[in-house]
Amino acid sequence: MAEGCAPLHEDVIVVSVVRLYYEDLEEMVGASREVIMARIAMMGADIGKSNEEDYVDVEFFPDRPDLYSSEGVARALQGFLDIKVGLPEYQVHPGEVTLKVDSSVESVRPLIGCAVVKDLEFSDPAIESLMDLQEDLHWGLGRNRRKVAIGVHDISRVVPPFTYFAADPSFEFVPLDFDESLSMRDILKRHPKGIGYASILEGFDRYPLITDANGDVLSFPPIINGELTRVVDDTRDLFIDVTGTDPVVYKALNIVVTALAERGGRVESVQVKRPEGDLTFPDLSPARWKVEVEDANRLIGFNLSPEDLAICLERMRFGAQVQGRGLEVLVPPYRADIMHTWDIFEDAAKGYGYDKLVPTLPKTVTVGEPHPFEIRKSDLREIMVGLGYLETMPFTLTSEKTNFVKMRRSVQDQEVTRVLHPISELHTMVRTSILPSILEIFAINQHHPLPQRIFALGDVLARGKTRQDLAAASIHSGADFAEVRSVVDALFRELSIEPEIVASEDGAFLEGRRADLMVNGKKVGSFGEFHPQVLRSFGLDQPAVGLELRWDILWPSGRS
Repeated sequence: MAEGCAPLHEDVIVVSVVRLYYEDLEEMVGASREVIMARIAMMGADIGKSNEEDYVDVEFFPDRPDLYSSEGVARALQGFLDIKVGLPEYQVHPGEVTLKVDSSVESVRPLIGCAVVKDLEFSDPAIESLMDLQEDLHWGLGRNRRKVAIGVHDISRVVPPFTYFAADPSFEFVPLDFDESLSMRDILKRHPKGIGYASILEGFDRYPLITDANGDVLSFPPIINGELTRVVDDTRDLFIDVTGTDPVVYKALNIVVTALAERGGRVESVQVKRPEGDLTFPDLSPARWKVEVEDANRLIGFNLSPEDLAICLERMRFGAQVQGRGLEVLVPPYRADIMHTWDIFEDAAKGYGYDKLVPTLPKTVTVGEPHPFEIRKSDLREIMVGLGYLETMPFTLTSEKTNFVKMRRSVQDQEVTRVLHPISELHTMVRTSILPSILEIFAINQHHPLPQRIFALGDVLARGKTRQDLAAASIHSGADFAEVRSVVDALFRELSIEPEIVASEDGAFLEGRRADLMVNGKKVGSFGEFHPQVLRSFGLDQPAVGLELRWDILWPSGRS
């Protein structure tokens, strides 16, 4: 099985769509589809498209990577429906497989966790779930494989012990989906996965590799597995490697292993021999937290006793034991999202049931009115929808690479407001333009029909000052300057403004097919056909046009 599926645009974070096959889900959960579908939304899911006879697609946000598989969803539903509550316990049997980590890999991709899962019987839904779980974890936890890459192998085809080391790029093996041997250097140039992820290894003169006792290749992380260990229908025993640069590697390993354990797999440990000392994986022991009931009630607005809070948490598959006015909470090993007691309290609220909240009128009586900006935004929305555009709400935080480099715009340090302690390389600054985010949305929706026309209204921050922008873009085979010019004309006609249209120097657009918008001698926006290099940088293969303007200074005074 490949290390993931098709490359996603590397700077995109989106919700995970999990396909749940009704028959498979009913068997794992122990409840009918009617019961499941009536309650799953209250667990934090958004129900998407469905085939009434076979499956339903359900969306989960990136903060719950343990729900990226049908096994994880079934496990959570068992608790939520009071079928099986409390902490899931997984036994890790002592294994005989070892993997040696050579010091040469320390500077390239230093972290690795491994496990063996045996006695599996794969059905079509199970295979699809495992493949989708890999792909979703790669972008959800792995930041498109930079932090985490997962390899799944048929262990019956190789001979332990295994070795993880950095090899010369001239080393050759047969990569997955190929029938000829290629050097690692050539894989980065010729294999689709190599082309898609070569940038991760840029600047290194040696590449990570996992081989067996005979020198046969299991994996070239984070790029591609070897063809030798391809998982097929009759595969029963798996070796799993998770490599990366961040300790979240071990959470990703736990998520995959526990999902397979839910399918009846027997989990066996792997001893990882590192220069600084040996480690044994996977570690499926729970994390222990102390929480106060008073803090939980204050935050979520309930009046729960310690016993009630424990029941709510057990329904969400935590372990919980009352200790005076507090609880000792055991967090399952697959939960990568628990970083604060508030995360635990949020789950307690779900376990209690948002549908049980009783609405009450506020104690203060006042008459409100919409802010003038909101009135303007509402009118702009009406105009753009009337022009055939769909509204989106992109993230406000972005990165310099997305905001400037991919847009062929120079970085203006005096304009940028940076995040002091970013938790991700994807969110290092506040956006100075909305258009890059719209192109990102196009990139992750290429599987949907064209044309696509979307817009966004929101804040941007430049030179320490917040302003309000309107950005819109259209992508399809016939997108050209005439289309976006007609949209600009229609928009300004509705605003009762006559702008001056002048030549532009904006590098995001194609020379000769771009323009700036001037009102009272001041530049208020630009529009045009996106430059081919911009389209390529976002992974787009269709023409696109766009516009962005400041609407906070455009509206004539006194308009309602």
